[in-house]
Formats: sequence, C-alpha cells, structure tokens
Amino acid sequence: MKKFLKNYSFIIMMLTGIVAGCVVGALWPAVKDADGAIIDAGATVLEPLGTLFINLMFCIVVPMVFCSISSAIANMDNMKKAGKIMGTTVVTFCVTAGIAALIMYIICRVFPLVQGQYTVTEGEVGETLGVADMIINFFTKPDFSELWSRRAILPLIVFAILCGFGIQMAGGKQTMTAKLLEDVTKCIMNVVRIITFYAPVGFFGFFATLVATYGPELIGDYSRTLIIYYVLCFAYMFVFFPIYARFGGGKGAVKVMFSHLFKPAAVSFGTCSSVATIPTNMEAAEDTGISKDISNIVLPLGATMHMDGSAMSAIIKVAFLFGIFGKDFGTGEAILAIIVAIFSSVAMSGIPGGGGTGELVLCTIFFPDQMAIAYPIAIALGNLVDPPATMVNAAGDYVASYIVARFVDGKDWLTKRLAAKK
Repeated sequence: MKKFLKNYSFIIMMLTGIVAGCVVGALWPAVKDADGAIIDAGATVLEPLGTLFINLMFCIVVPMVFCSISSAIANMDNMKKAGKIMGTTVVTFCVTAGIAALIMYIICRVFPLVQGQYTVTEGEVGETLGVADMIINFFTKPDFSELWSRRAILPLIVFAILCGFGIQMAGGKQTMTAKLLEDVTKCIMNVVRIITFYAPVGFFGFFATLVATYGPELIGDYSRTLIIYYVLCFAYMFVFFPIYARFGGGKGAVKVMFSHLFKPAAVSFGTCSSVATIPTNMEAAEDTGISKDISNIVLPLGATMHMDGSAMSAIIKVAFLFGIFGKDFGTGEAILAIIVAIFSSVAMSGIPGGGGTGELVLCTIFFPDQMAIAYPIAIALGNLVDPPATMVNAAGDYVASYIVARFVDGKDWLTKRLAAKK
C-alpha cells in the first residue's frame, strides 16, 4: 500500500481535483440567457484557481526547457561512443514511435473522441502554417529575445541543443558553463515540484469552470477518450510487440519475448517510471541472450527516448482538442501531428519535464490562440494516461533491443544464443 500510494499519489490527487471540479461545475453551472450572456457565473468564479496554476507553469517552462536540454548534452561523457548501436537505436525508436502515432490517428478517425458541441470563447484557433513557413518557424526566430517565450518552444529547443554541443566542443562537463547549467536545472526542477503541489487545486478550479460552462457532455468525452487509449495500449503491446520481436529475433523470438515481457510491463505500469524499469529490463535482456554491449546502451537510452506510448498520447491529445474546438483532424494536420509526436517522444521525453514540454509544443503549433484552454486539457490527459503509456514505453525498450541486435549481431543472433544455452 505504501508503494502504491508513493507511485500513484500524484495521479490520485490529480483525479480527486478533477473529479471534485467536475462535480462542483455540474452542481453549480453557469446560467445564460437566450442571447448567451451569463446571468449567473456559477462555478466559473473558481477560474482564477486554474489560471494561477497555468501562469506558474508558463513562467517556469521556458528556462526549464533551455537549461535542461543544453545541460543534458553538455554533460554527456562521450559523444562518439558506440556510434553504430546508438544510431540504430535512435532510428528504431523513431520508426516504432511513428507506427504507434499512425495507429492512434487511425483509431481516432474511426472512433471520434468528442461527441459534445463546445463554443470557444478565447479567440480563434489558428490555421496550420504553410510548409516553408512551418519549417522556418519550427527551427528559428528572427530575434534572440523572441526565443524566451512559450510560443517559441521548438526554436528554443533547437537553440538549446546547439548550445549544448557548443559547450561539448569547449570541454563538455569539465567546463564551468556545463556545471552551472546542471545546477540551475536542478534548482528549476525543484521549483516545478513546488508548483506541482498546487496542481490538484488548479485543476479543481479549471475543471469546475469547464463543466460549469460546457456541461456534463465534457465528462463523457473524457471517459471515452481514456477508454480508447487504455484499450489501444494493451492491444499495441499484444499485437505489435510480437511483430517487432519476430523481425528482430526471427523464429521463436515471439515466444521468448512473451516469456520475459510481463515483469517489465508490470513494473512500469506499477511505478509509472521507465527509469525504474531499467534493472528489470536488463535482467530480461540478459536472460534472453541480448549482448551487454547492446542492452547497456539500448535500455538506458530507451528509458529516456523510446516512448511509443507517449507518441500515441500526443496524437490522442491533439485529436481530442481538435474535437473540442470543432475542427477536423484531417490528413495535413495528421502528418504534422505525427512528426511532432515522434519529435516529442524521442527528442524531448528524456529531459526533465519533457512530457509537459511536448504538450506545450503541440498546443503552440495547433492551438496558439487557445493556450489557456488547450494546455491544461492536454496536461490532464497526459497524467491520466500515464500508467499504460509508461508500460508501452518501458516494456517496449526490451522489445526494441531485439531489433537493434538484429542489425548489430546479425539476423540469427537469437538462434545462436538459444543454441549456446543448450
């Protein structure tokens, strides 16, 4: 019970705040006249509680993104170590994340997430940029000062990566700059933890306002979305993991994979931590016969970069928000969303606060004029789907090592290992 409360206390508090807010909003709705003017504000008077949390998060996210990314790169031991394994690993992660995101998009098209009708009051949702402008805005800003804004997260990430490599070229973790960035990052993450203590109250105020304004149909849409996501995560694990294992390990790999998969899946679902699952994954990889040269790189790297579950959650968040704002989640938007989902899951999940950063990127790209509504909804969905997402992420690290082993040790690596055991 102590471990359960330790691992799930934040989610429980979040759920308590969300449920309490929904109940208060349903019991104390805003009343409007025939013209739509508010006669009785109802639970919308609690909106400042949510706005306070949102503003605190917006203030901390920019320095957090820059310092954490640049510090992570600047403090790496050796940028050239195990190049072939790392290259194969990253490609594998990107491909599986893309597959996961595409599957989620198809499911969202077949089973629409949002059934209710919502009237957006905070500005208009911006149109997707053209390809050329999108590329420019993805990576750059015309002025340095424009980087320090939550509306320029992607260019800020690119700049942080460049700074990290620049520090590496100047001496890496031995430089004073690298040490300063590492220290500042630790301090910022402590600030994030302090703000997080207020999150349940913030979500209480936010959801009380949402339900009071939009009614009980919002609760039904949230429940439908969560059910679809949870079911798909388990389906993905039992359908696509065997495909990956068969491709990576050949004949007999699926049986071997399933004989070792349950433990890392259970640990990751129970702890909501890919990092906490590394020892279990290492044990499973060793029992399988995966070489330590591969497992020692793929599994720790996977704990911070291999996020198929996160890629799926990115798509379902965008699909849900498109439904809330009454827009069609068409092919053009889907391609952009899948690219961002891969980038969010592979490039940003390993940094402190990476999940929240990914949600912010999604919102700034698709809903720049609706941030105050879109961002907290995306965060709430992200927290509620965390257990199955982590299960797919972490258990998938073990499965991904099969694919890397195929390209590093040859197609018959598993056959040789099984023969050696006999």
